[in-house]
Amino acid sequence: MGDQPRIVVTVTSEGVVSAETRDVLGDGCLDYIAVLEDLLAARTVRSAYTADHDRAAAPARQEERDVERA
Repeated sequence: MGDQPRIVVTVTSEGVVSAETRDVLGDGCLDYIAVLEDLLAARTVRSAYTADHDRAAAPARQEERDVERA
């Protein structure tokens, strides 16, 4: 079982807001930009991919079995 996707929002004492997605793999993180802009009544000034962007989803479990033909 993988980690649950989450968003970490940080507000500095100067009022600067930053957000980072965690355990959101691939381009799925891009879907959160508009949501965050709406929730925070803000616009994105700078963005960058995290290491999760290039991390692949865990492959489905696969088993190999020898089967005799009837």
